[in-house]
Amino acid sequence: MKPLQAILKKRFLSQNVVLDIITAKSNNPLFHQHFSFPFSLTRFSTTTSASESVSESVTHPFAASYLINNFGFTHESALKSFNYKHVRFNTADKPDSVITFFQNHGFSHDNIRIMIRRAPWLLSSQPHKRFLPKFQFFLSNAASSSDIVPLLTTNPRILRSSLDLEKQIIPLFELLSRFLKTNKDIILCLIRYWTAFATNPYHLIVSNINLMSDFGVSDNVIGSLLQSRPSIFGSKDLIKSLEEVKDLGFHPSLTTFRAALIAKKGMTKKLWDKKVDVFKKRGWSGEAVIHAFRIQPNLMLVSIHKIDSSMSFWVNQLGWNSLALIKLPQMFSYSLEKRIIPRASVLQFLLMKGLRKKNASLTTPFTYSEKLFLSKFVFRFKEESDYLLKLYERKNENCIRNGKQWHVIH
Repeated sequence: MKPLQAILKKRFLSQNVVLDIITAKSNNPLFHQHFSFPFSLTRFSTTTSASESVSESVTHPFAASYLINNFGFTHESALKSFNYKHVRFNTADKPDSVITFFQNHGFSHDNIRIMIRRAPWLLSSQPHKRFLPKFQFFLSNAASSSDIVPLLTTNPRILRSSLDLEKQIIPLFELLSRFLKTNKDIILCLIRYWTAFATNPYHLIVSNINLMSDFGVSDNVIGSLLQSRPSIFGSKDLIKSLEEVKDLGFHPSLTTFRAALIAKKGMTKKLWDKKVDVFKKRGWSGEAVIHAFRIQPNLMLVSIHKIDSSMSFWVNQLGWNSLALIKLPQMFSYSLEKRIIPRASVLQFLLMKGLRKKNASLTTPFTYSEKLFLSKFVFRFKEESDYLLKLYERKNENCIRNGKQWHVIH
C-alpha cells in the first residue's frame, strides 16, 4: 500500500501545482480590464518528483505565470525572466503594488505594459522604498510627470537600485549642473542616458570632464556631449582622441570639435580607414577626405553603403565629377530617393534643354529647401513646369535599384 499511496500523493501534488499556478492571475480588478491575456499553463506542469514540483512549480513559477497572464509574455520569455532572477514573488501583492504606484504617478496602461516588458524586475520591487524617493527627487527639481513618464517608460533602468539616489544620482546631478542650463535638463539627461552614467565609474566621468576642460573644450561643448554621447566620458583613452581631433584641424573651443570627437570615438581605426578607401576609389585623395571632414564632421558617421551608393549615383549615373562633392560633404547625409535623385532628374533635364548653364554649381541646388528648389528650378520655367513637376514628384517611382546601380528614368 505504501507505494500506491506514494503514487497517489504525487498525482495529487502535480494537479495542485497547476491549480496554484492558475491563481497567479492578479486579484486587482484593473488587470482584468487592461492586462488580461489568454494563456495556457500546461507547460508548467511537471513530470519530475513531487518535491521538485512543489519547490519549482508552486513557489517560483507564480511570477512567470503572472507575466504571461497579465502582460502577454510568452512562456519562454516569462521563464527566462524567472530563471535569470528578474522576477521573484509568490503572490500578487507585490506586483500589484508596483502597478498601482505607477498608475498613481501618471503612467498609462500602455506605459506600464511597455515598462514591464522591458524590465520585468520592476514587479519584484518595493515601490515606496525603491521608486518613491527617486520620483520625489525628480519632481522636486523642476521635472513634471509629463516629462519623466515617457522617458522612464523606455528607460526604466534608473529605478533599479534603491541605493542609486544617494550614491550616484545626486552626485551626478550636482556634476551636470555645471554644464546643463536647468534642473529639468539634468533630470531628463540622467533618465535618458542612465545606462551610460551607471556603467562608468563616477571618478572616471569626473576625470574626463576635467580633462576636456583643461584641453580647452568649452563648457557648452561638454554639456552637449553629456546630453548626447555621455559614454564618451567613460573612455580610458580620451586624451588620445582629443589630440587626434585637434591634429585634424578642429579647435577645442568650437562646436565642430564635438561632432569630430563623436566621429572619432564612434568607430574603430579599421572602419575609419575603410570609409577613407571608399572615397579614394571614387577619385578623392586622403587630403580631400580630411578637408571634407573639416567642413562636415558628420561625414565620417555616414555608413560605407551610403557613401558608396551616393558616389555611384553621382559618378556613374549622372556622369558628374566626384570632386564637386568635396566642397559640400553634407550631400552624403541627404536621402538618395527623397532628395538627390528627384532633384538630379530636374537638373539633368534643364541642362539637356539648355535651360541651365553648364558651369553652374552642381551641388548648390541640393542644399535649398524644397519650396525654394521648386521655385527656382521648376515653376520658374512656365512652359516646362508641368513636366518638371511630374518628373520631380515621381521620386521613388523614378528610382529603380539594380544591385548597387541607380537609374534615373525620364
